[in-house]
Amino acid sequence: MTDVDATSGPDVAWLAPGEPVDLENCAREPIHVPGSVQPRGVLLAVSEPDLVVVQASENLAGLTGVVWSDALGRPLADVIGVAPAEAVVRSASAFGDLRERNPVEVTLDVDGDPVPTDAILHRAVLTGARDGHGQPDDGEPVTNLVVELEPARGPRPFSFPNTYQAVRGTVAALNRAATLQELYDTTAQAVRDLTGFDRVMVYRYDADYNGEVVAEAKAAHLNSFLGLHYPASDIPAQARALYEKNWLRLISDVDYEPSRIQPVAHPVTGQPLDLTYSTLRSVSPIHVEYLQNMGVRASMSISLLREDRLWGLIACHHYSGPHQPPFATRAAAEFLGSTLSLRLVDRTAEDEVHRALQVRSTLAWLTAATLDEDRPLADALLGGTSLLDVLPADGVTATLQGSSGSKGEALPADVVERVVAWAAARGDDVVATDALQQDAPHLGVPLDVACGVLVLPLPDGQYVLWHRREAVRHVDWGGDPHNKAIAEREGEDVRLSPRKSFERWRETVRERSQPWTPQERGEVLQLRGNLLEALYARSRSIVRAAETLQRSLLSEPPSSDGLEVAVRYVPATREAQVGGDWYDVFCQPDGATMLVIGDVVGHDVQAAACMAQLRGLLRGIAFGDGESPARVLTRLDAAIDGLGLGAMATVLVAHLSPAGDGRARLRWSSAGHLPPVVTGPDGTARLLAGERAELLLGVRPEAVRTDVEELLAPGSTLLLYTDGLVERRHGGFDDGIERLGRVLAGTRGLPVEEVSDAVLEQLVPDGAEDDVALVAVRLRG
Repeated sequence: MTDVDATSGPDVAWLAPGEPVDLENCAREPIHVPGSVQPRGVLLAVSEPDLVVVQASENLAGLTGVVWSDALGRPLADVIGVAPAEAVVRSASAFGDLRERNPVEVTLDVDGDPVPTDAILHRAVLTGARDGHGQPDDGEPVTNLVVELEPARGPRPFSFPNTYQAVRGTVAALNRAATLQELYDTTAQAVRDLTGFDRVMVYRYDADYNGEVVAEAKAAHLNSFLGLHYPASDIPAQARALYEKNWLRLISDVDYEPSRIQPVAHPVTGQPLDLTYSTLRSVSPIHVEYLQNMGVRASMSISLLREDRLWGLIACHHYSGPHQPPFATRAAAEFLGSTLSLRLVDRTAEDEVHRALQVRSTLAWLTAATLDEDRPLADALLGGTSLLDVLPADGVTATLQGSSGSKGEALPADVVERVVAWAAARGDDVVATDALQQDAPHLGVPLDVACGVLVLPLPDGQYVLWHRREAVRHVDWGGDPHNKAIAEREGEDVRLSPRKSFERWRETVRERSQPWTPQERGEVLQLRGNLLEALYARSRSIVRAAETLQRSLLSEPPSSDGLEVAVRYVPATREAQVGGDWYDVFCQPDGATMLVIGDVVGHDVQAAACMAQLRGLLRGIAFGDGESPARVLTRLDAAIDGLGLGAMATVLVAHLSPAGDGRARLRWSSAGHLPPVVTGPDGTARLLAGERAELLLGVRPEAVRTDVEELLAPGSTLLLYTDGLVERRHGGFDDGIERLGRVLAGTRGLPVEEVSDAVLEQLVPDGAEDDVALVAVRLRG
């Protein structure tokens, strides 16, 4: 359909210079640096600020009378004349984008004859520039002024500043247009009237960049292309990328002979000049052949953008011979394209707002329905106003808080189970396909049961599933899209060339449902948030009870004459602010102090309830009888097994008692928990040696537990903590301990309350990934 040349991403493996191009490798053609221009004008690359010509097209003499080889190294004024050069310099010296002031209208003196000429300016950034020693230049970006000179054949229709006047009536018509089709048709006819092309089409892309002709203005004798589709391969990705940068492209004569740029390698970079923003840039031979196969003698394209992304083109074709609208005419046509783009954005936004208001109203109604906690949530969402009003489909199935239901066509239970499991395994908030048999053939879902599905996976195996039937449709292509190439023999060689048939070719599309649009996906994503809030709200009484229980258990420690004690608990940043981490500090009858830190496996109400059970059991076992920490853990493990609690937890129990001279004896045992950290009076932090490898509770009740003893000097600080303090998803335990040691070293002399706050502030400044509990104990000096 249109020009097959553009820049692409940095990872493209470009073809080597001179390597033949065919349909097998054209996507790798370095078309932004073709090394040549169309001969309707000439190109000069001029260094700045000295304004010396460093590159020129070989056809320079035909317009300026100066041979290209004589122009190199000479000031611009010597090549195009003093007055034209001054006009170019004045425009290039002004602030802003040069392209907004194009063209610079100059008159060249060619053998004594005045030649009105449009000078079209832009700056090319010289990537890979080198300094005077041949090394990469890491300073300010180096640019060249690119001057393209195009003879203004015939009278200029209007000056560039008055472009709006030329299209004022059309802009008013676009503003009055009531439908998208009216916008398309008005633009196509206006561009044809303005430019004189035989055929002007508005060409729109779908999500896969297949194009469709949605409007057309043409000469009466031409057959219509309206409604035809063209495959994405007709306009490769690199071409689409350039259309987003250079909005207008003219090929005035497809039979042109390219004029090479000399020297081929830029003297500063050693690379061909980047012609991404050039108006004369030579085009791919594959595209020229494509146009010739269509019978096109001249073409022009104008980009249609939405949020700087290409969504379509205005494509212009001429069949009766070369065709070269003046630059100002082309600029006016480009202005129309920009206006159409803006109106389309406005119209699309209006449609989206209208639908969004409808969906918002439905969501508000459904949200209100979920507040009735005496009614199962699935029933509330599948009543008169239902989930099918949020997202049109043939049926919807939901399982929420243990209740299930459906509306519309019901899916077999085994199909629902397979599809939901597949969607949950994808790990996305929204999983959608309009071709289930192609995307998940292993599910074995019959085509007549469901062809498209959209699933909202929710926590704890809950879900909402919409499904759509197959929607058979017919697509009219401009030629067979599956036969886009033909074999051409060239002497001894055979190469692939663009197809020559563009007759209407009808394809029947099967095994696809109506697609799930981006707007629909966004709406169900909003619904997902509402559902999560409803699920949370319905379980809030349970959560509040768990929070109340947890806060009551995680109480302030008892006071002691010989110890300063501080405790902290920070829940993980998640919806339910309850978990299985806990601490405990209590005094024994003999004056010793018991310190406990633990972490139940899990992060939910069940984990919090289990934590409360273990804390109570441990207190009952440990209080009063003077048993060692290891013996306390052994008995607690036996109780978990004997009572059938099914709990698993890491726990550390420590017994702290006076040892004379202000010292304290620490005896502790760990069931798979992290070892304590002690900071000495001098501020040095160390990790106490222990047996973290011992089994956590709830795995093997007969596991042998051991005690570890340590004498602590007066002024020492003991820190017990859970793994949320030091372990990170992308970092190990050793790294966390090292960070903890640095923090503790910087808190020497601070009260333990301030030490605890400093540890949390510096190790979990943005909230914890996991629950954090800690106990800090200071031996008074």
